[in-house]
Amino acid sequence: MKLTLEALQVLDAIEQHGSFAAAAEALFKVPSALTYTIQKLEQGLGVAIYDRSGHRARLTPAGERLLRDGRHLLDAARQLELRVSKQAQGWEDKLRIVVGDLVGFEQLLPSIADFDRLQSDTRLHFIRESFGGIWDALYDDRADLVIGAPNQPPPGDYFTRNIGDYNFALVVAAGHPLADAPNPLPPHALRRHRAVAVGDTSRRLPARTGGLLEGQQVLTVHSSQAKLKAILAGLGSGHLPRSHVQPWLDSGQLVEKEEEENGSFPPMCFAWRLEQPGRALQWFIQRLERAVAERELTI
Repeated sequence: MKLTLEALQVLDAIEQHGSFAAAAEALFKVPSALTYTIQKLEQGLGVAIYDRSGHRARLTPAGERLLRDGRHLLDAARQLELRVSKQAQGWEDKLRIVVGDLVGFEQLLPSIADFDRLQSDTRLHFIRESFGGIWDALYDDRADLVIGAPNQPPPGDYFTRNIGDYNFALVVAAGHPLADAPNPLPPHALRRHRAVAVGDTSRRLPARTGGLLEGQQVLTVHSSQAKLKAILAGLGSGHLPRSHVQPWLDSGQLVEKEEEENGSFPPMCFAWRLEQPGRALQWFIQRLERAVAERELTI
């Protein structure tokens, strides 16, 4: 007999239940059928799986190795059966979700917890992207759903839902030269000082920028958190969501500045491409719509 899942199930049951008789009862078989299966397996593999020299048969070292590694195969088979069953019901094997750099991941935790309770077996894979990189992931089929994209989609067919308008504040550190400059700041005054910006993570689409002036020196960093730290260190000015900077404005570590020429920012949205989404994606779309309506998801 070659090694089969059925033989491994028999071996596993014997060890779990402590005897051939108890395992046979659990498997709805007669004990002699289990004895036959183990004997044929030993003949097929050319090794002794049980040491029968004592009062009670015990696994040999080879049998212990077979059981230990065989249980990995049994677990993998059970997982495969579950995934195939769930996919047949319309659940995706994996859902790839890009979260924009300005969206606090903690806001998504209630949705993830609710999704887990469905026991769909769909694996969730979250990725961080910035600016055009959010759309780039959807455009390049590296994501099934994007959250926190500027509502200016690239060419193609997309479905979008607004999350809300950005509420940006232009801020500088209290010791920065612009902190005491009179408001509103004209463009030439801003241009004399370096700005801090988050780098666009686009791979195929043109990179996007926001709140920068032509000819202005720029310090590019990898995330909005790094941008905030650089601004707090006095390394430049920058636009950040008011919710991100309010504690430092309240403490006086940051100063908000007004501009003569305010740039416009498109609303933030979440988006997907499939006209007929699978059940996991469909669930997340509906859950995000509810989160927006109940202000669980804000900027």
